[in-house]
Amino acid sequence: MTVTTLPYAETGAFSSLLVDYLARKEALQPFYHRFPELSAFDEQIKEKQAAYSPEARQRLVSALQQQYAGLPEALAAVQANLALLEKDTTFTVTTGHQLNLFTGPLYFIYKIVSAIKLARQLKQAYPQYDFVPVYWLATEDHDFAEINNFSLFGKTYEWNAPETGQPVGRMALDGLTEQVLDQLPADVPALFREAYAQSKTLAEATHRLAMGLFGEYGLVSLDADVPALKQALAPVLEQELREQASYQAVQAADARLEAAGYKPQVYARPFNLFFITEEGQRERLEYDQATDSVTLTVDGAPQTLGRPELLALAAAHPEQFSPNVVLRPLYQELLLPNLCYIGGGAEVAYWFQLKGVFEQNGVPFPIVLLRNSAQFISKANAGKLRKLGLANTAVFEQLPELKKQLAAHLGQEEVDLREQQQQLAAAFEQVAALAQRLDPSLVKAVAAEQQKASGILSNLEKRLSKAAEAKHETAYQQLSGLRDKLLPGGGLQERSDNVLNILINNPDFINQLLEVFDPLALEFTLLEEV
Repeated sequence: MTVTTLPYAETGAFSSLLVDYLARKEALQPFYHRFPELSAFDEQIKEKQAAYSPEARQRLVSALQQQYAGLPEALAAVQANLALLEKDTTFTVTTGHQLNLFTGPLYFIYKIVSAIKLARQLKQAYPQYDFVPVYWLATEDHDFAEINNFSLFGKTYEWNAPETGQPVGRMALDGLTEQVLDQLPADVPALFREAYAQSKTLAEATHRLAMGLFGEYGLVSLDADVPALKQALAPVLEQELREQASYQAVQAADARLEAAGYKPQVYARPFNLFFITEEGQRERLEYDQATDSVTLTVDGAPQTLGRPELLALAAAHPEQFSPNVVLRPLYQELLLPNLCYIGGGAEVAYWFQLKGVFEQNGVPFPIVLLRNSAQFISKANAGKLRKLGLANTAVFEQLPELKKQLAAHLGQEEVDLREQQQQLAAAFEQVAALAQRLDPSLVKAVAAEQQKASGILSNLEKRLSKAAEAKHETAYQQLSGLRDKLLPGGGLQERSDNVLNILINNPDFINQLLEVFDPLALEFTLLEEV
């Protein structure tokens, strides 16, 4: 695989906040703790080691042992990492993602590979410590419509299960076999089918699939929707219910971000919590400031809960509470001996709103790292680019510019009548001067005729350009089709294509990614198949 890298800014696909962060713009420095570079991990390790208690580590290890006991025997690399997590010199590098069907878009894969690769790099740089890559399963999310489909070879496969409002990780896989598994092409690897066919819930299926894809590299997956783990959240719940602390911290951060010229990524609520009902539904807690009460809607019927009642529930049953996007990162860092969170552009942006939340709770803010982002160009598509005389990086240029480059490659005569327009304007300027001397009332008539003549010339230029393009119409159609294939819908390939689009024809793809990705290089990667 041939690798080319380029700055994220040159792709035109990333926000100004992200580009400025990677450029270490001073305006963003108050919103993160340490910049993602190898030397920063020395202090991050010391800080986390001091803050992470033996009790927290034991709670984590016990939960992981129980989760893996319910799965097929984990690969040796996973078992080794589970054992390492018992040591106080072991730390994690974490990424998280929704439970997308069949892993969803490619960036799911890129996130996890980035975490595995960074853990390896840290071990080389700090051999006295151990580093475990962790995939945080977003089992408590309940937006089923975002995860119930994936795209394979231009066809969308969708699982139409009835929405129950429960955390997606708890969903039974009813109907999935008939709607998806039985419809798949025969060459889909057995691992993908078996992960779902042999599981009872979506969380279990995603856990199995992650282990099948990444178990040989030691990836540890964690489902935090567990009563024993939720005990760690109890002090946060009390502070949230008493003081609405996270809301205030995020509001302050949002004001500073906006003053610096950036738009906040997520919206903080007075209570950044959901409640999981006895029926298993995940419902938002809505605060009414006028009555200082909280409303919980179950099956369309609102219920009013007093603050004392909520506090009692939080103390006795913290597992009935579920953090939203504002508090989930804090919950993660309470549970894990984590040094770095690896996320996509939107995730990096919302972590920048959360530093104050961590400070309130005395939890070290992790290093926030943009995951590796890549464009895969198959051998066939690379050949088409070369045939059209275009470099791999040309995929990010606008279509009109690409057409100009193609025209030059094809030797197409350039149609540009700007010089003739200038000559025409000069001629009419002389005529207008003559009219001014002989009869000023004719000056407007001269201007009108000039406008007509200029329009005629412009129309001729368009017709001549079309005639020139018509000589190479097939090549231009190939260019448009190729660009649409490489940038589906005008967006990055990694945001729509599933890994199976590559893995079926290139079973070694994940190994290749591990070889070429460099998470700390902070550059976009172009991958050309050879």
